[in-house]
Amino acid sequence: MAKQINVALIGNPNTGKTSVFNALTGLNQKVGNYPGITVEKKEGICKLPRGVKAHIIDLPGTYSLNASSLDENVVIELLLNKNDKDFPDVAVVVSDVENLKRNLLLYTQIKDLEIPTILVINMSDRMTYKGIKLDIPYLEQKLETKIALISTRKNRGIDELKEVIANYKELSVKPCLNASEIDTDYFDKLRKAFPNQLLYKLWLVITQDVNFGKVDRNQIDAIHSFKTKSEADLKRLQQKETIKRYQFINNTLKKGQTIDLNSAKDLRIKLDRILTHKVWGYLIFGIILLTIFQAIYDWSSVPMDFIDSAFASLSEWTKHLMPEGAFTNLIAEGIIPGLGGIVIFIPQIAFLFLFISVLEESGYMSRVVFLMDRIMRRFGLSGKSVVPLISGTACAIPAIMATRNIESWKERLITILVTPFTTCSARLPVYLIIISLVIPEGRFFGLSYQALTLMLLYLIGFGAAIVSAWILNKVLKIRSKTFFVVEMPNYKVPLLKNVALTVLEKTKSFVFGAGKIILAISIVLWFLASYGPGEQFNNAEDIVTQQHALDNLTQDELDQKIASHKLEHSFIGIAGHAIEPAIRPLGYDWKIGIAIVSSFAAREVFVGTLATIYSVGSDEEETIKNRMAGEVNPILGGPLFNFASGISLLLFYAFAMQCMSTLAIVKRETNSWKWPMYQLVIMSAFAYLVALIAYQFLK
Repeated sequence: MAKQINVALIGNPNTGKTSVFNALTGLNQKVGNYPGITVEKKEGICKLPRGVKAHIIDLPGTYSLNASSLDENVVIELLLNKNDKDFPDVAVVVSDVENLKRNLLLYTQIKDLEIPTILVINMSDRMTYKGIKLDIPYLEQKLETKIALISTRKNRGIDELKEVIANYKELSVKPCLNASEIDTDYFDKLRKAFPNQLLYKLWLVITQDVNFGKVDRNQIDAIHSFKTKSEADLKRLQQKETIKRYQFINNTLKKGQTIDLNSAKDLRIKLDRILTHKVWGYLIFGIILLTIFQAIYDWSSVPMDFIDSAFASLSEWTKHLMPEGAFTNLIAEGIIPGLGGIVIFIPQIAFLFLFISVLEESGYMSRVVFLMDRIMRRFGLSGKSVVPLISGTACAIPAIMATRNIESWKERLITILVTPFTTCSARLPVYLIIISLVIPEGRFFGLSYQALTLMLLYLIGFGAAIVSAWILNKVLKIRSKTFFVVEMPNYKVPLLKNVALTVLEKTKSFVFGAGKIILAISIVLWFLASYGPGEQFNNAEDIVTQQHALDNLTQDELDQKIASHKLEHSFIGIAGHAIEPAIRPLGYDWKIGIAIVSSFAAREVFVGTLATIYSVGSDEEETIKNRMAGEVNPILGGPLFNFASGISLLLFYAFAMQCMSTLAIVKRETNSWKWPMYQLVIMSAFAYLVALIAYQFLK
């Protein structure tokens, strides 16, 4: 059996660490969370020379081992805990050729932990463009390591990196410098008190608030009790340590790196002036968003129509192929339409993730964060709050997890509470089907009314988040003060491989995550819609035949009347009629009521639920959209999904907290049920009120 080694990928944000991870692991990767915390954990498998397998862990980005946030703590806790199953046999520190000085601070700290460490210098393809020259043998000698000079964009140096990782036992574990010289007396006492422990590990335990898992708590408490210096003195020592490290790095790079500034051809400053301009910056961002929403409609219409028709045909084909009975009905009327209700939206969701990935990969998203900080500060939020709010367009769950980068508890809490207002991809199926039913297909200055409506819904959601944040900032009596710092990475042409892997991974998790819920709910809904209590359901054929005895109906028309009568008196029909009085003022019937209740499991279940309900008893080869368009309002007559009820439904979903997974993650992040319950009650009440006003005004 081939040996497997643990490899930790470590580096500052924006050094191309994800690109290196993708280059090493390809499709052999998975994303989860670290046990007990909501920090994302990316890991994958890489085949190395001589049959060695590497288990690669992509650790969260960190600037140093002086942690200031939850995800930075993860890096320190892993590197200090040899009992952890993921403790690295070798650390791979990824640096950026243009920011080598800053990146090397983290590298020198990790070297002090005496872990075999490789230095990867990424983006080597930009060296000529930037006028950079490196003396690799000299740098290897001074930094006590092997250096892999790579370019993930040009796919250069990856094989050499794999070779160095495979030979990690040949690497020196000697530190680059003697950091204890900042206070020799103090460190000598520390060494004598704990002679069997690594000196720099002791220093990190004293200065950091970290968790050591299976490490003996008595030993950790003993180390903590060695704090013979005040917190202020320890902070000053940390600053001295950082200065000493930078002195070493400066001296090393004086000889090991030369930069010809005259040959550097950089458009970055000119682009930043435009993209972060107080007027043009917002205008450009607005145009980019409009273009994205227009493309989501135009590019995905063909595959969507194909999927819609294919599932309708598959359902009909299944009925003809399989023998009549409950199992055939379950497949044809429950499972197939339910799954069709989610698969149809794969094109739009894939395009949404594609555009978000391109914006992040290009470096533009950091400019958006910087730009929006000017607005955020007025509403009690940090510029860092924009990252969760923007990533909330994909899903509120990872967006809420992303708030761990916000140091201030008040700003973090406010961001967590308002992020669910941002339109996520789970709302997209609801928006798209309703917009296609109630918004006409005209164009305004080349932009379709439907794309403009979708854009407006995103803006309404973002606006609701901002206004809510302003209110919460006034209401919550929590004292806090933080400073906003954001790094502007260099502009890059997005790597096709990175974009493709992101789209594949995100779309797959969306489809399979939602698919499990939809499949289960579709089966339950089919059962509830196919069976019912009492005479009205069991004798539906006799009752309907007698009622329409004089109407000269064809057999197909009579079958439809029987199916409709059965559905109305089934278990699901009874439940729907029970809640109908509460939702009738919003313009909804009992079927929409059932869809709203079931979509609390996941918003995207709404369309699948209606597809299942409308499919029960239907023999016509119709698409979901056609069935919904054909629904008649039982009281007012005319289409059930008209402009008034459609806008009411869109606004209800824009504001309602229709996601139990989000509530669960809020509970986990805030460690209390109080905040998610506030979210559920306030957002749902607000959504009901807005939907009520909209319908009553528009009808």
